[in-house]
Amino acid sequence: MTSDARPEQLTDRLGYLLKHAHLRYTETSARALAPLGTDGRELAVLAVLAAGAPLSQQEAAGRLGVDRTTMVALVDALEAKSLAERVRSPADRRKNTVRLTDRGRQLLDRAEEVRLRTEREFLAALPAPDAAALRAALRVLATGADDRDS
Repeated sequence: MTSDARPEQLTDRLGYLLKHAHLRYTETSARALAPLGTDGRELAVLAVLAAGAPLSQQEAAGRLGVDRTTMVALVDALEAKSLAERVRSPADRRKNTVRLTDRGRQLLDRAEEVRLRTEREFLAALPAPDAAALRAALRVLATGADDRDS
């Protein structure tokens, strides 16, 4: 068996398939975003911050499902790149919110184009209805929200 061979005992296991599909997608996405000087984690933070009302670091961390320490490091990195900034909340002066800078919004726009293209290319091996079904099924498994219920 070569090092590329996949043992048959594993290729039908959901955990193995999810892990290796995720690894392939993460590597593909990282290569696509690298020329922009960002990665998928930073892009997720930018997207959450751009999605609506200003958020505190803690609120953003909750939406992303990351711990507070990780969120601080992510915001620190975004601030170092002048993509986001912490500002005093006008509603509660004891709290800081995090907002995108103009540079952060510009990067988000370019990175979203790359993300969408990368997703399309990654899913191109599947017929379009299968790709849509995969997304829907993963959404149900990840969130418990069944699109058919809407």
